[in-house]
Amino acid sequence: MSAKINQFATQMLAEVISNKKVGPYHHMVFAVGEMASHVKPGNFVAISVGGEQSSLVLRRAFAIYRALDKGPMGGSIELVVAPHGQGSRWLCQRAVGDLVDFIGPLGTAFGIPTVNANAMLIGGGYGSAPLFALAELLKNKGCRVDMVLGASTATKIYAPLEGKRSVSSLTLTTDDGSTGIHGQISEAIPRLIREFGTEVIYSCGPMGMLAAVAKIAEEFNLVHQCAVEESMACGIGVCMTCVIPVKNEDGIKMIRSCIDGPVMDGSQVIWDRKTVMDAL
Repeated sequence: MSAKINQFATQMLAEVISNKKVGPYHHMVFAVGEMASHVKPGNFVAISVGGEQSSLVLRRAFAIYRALDKGPMGGSIELVVAPHGQGSRWLCQRAVGDLVDFIGPLGTAFGIPTVNANAMLIGGGYGSAPLFALAELLKNKGCRVDMVLGASTATKIYAPLEGKRSVSSLTLTTDDGSTGIHGQISEAIPRLIREFGTEVIYSCGPMGMLAAVAKIAEEFNLVHQCAVEESMACGIGVCMTCVIPVKNEDGIKMIRSCIDGPVMDGSQVIWDRKTVMDAL
């Protein structure tokens, strides 16, 4: 475990204090005590799923939606969980009062501008969850915050009303046109960058979307920080299942997204895996 990145990470049994279904997702709140005070936007937790008798021996990584260091039960962490796989379905079935094995907070966090800047936050589906706490932090720093949320259909856009409270403007896009702008989220970005005078981009979501946003950021010569969605098994840098190729002075370097990420410089990530294969 990286002493620098994860110096405050701890393992604990976190009590479920709320589990509410919101559209196709579950909004879950866990009592974590002091752990909450060390969370920054972009961090994640690694959770043991399946129970003691389960064959699911590897942990699952979940991006932190929000952390509150004060409350009726002390510090808490909120997650937005999509019940897609066996592990996430098990987590969504936990009841209030159940205990869940947490390790966190893990990973890198989003960098905050040292001066006021016009920031665009781009999120795809439930992958946009970490952006809401980031939006609040940037707003409190005096930055203009424009949020763009996209998904395949309207029901898969998480918490659009909350997004509207935290930002200067909120733009929604859907592939099927069921709400907001009709089309993929990347199609709307160039016009919005010009309209809002964007100076820095933050993004979370599927890898294909992040790659498209990285290309646009390069065309506009903008700083782009992205939280990559690479599958993680341990979350602490041991198993090497989440490596991702990035550019370095020697050409290409493979780094672990759980330790060196999930937040990375979008301009350094090699999004086209064919480029990596050609270089080997």
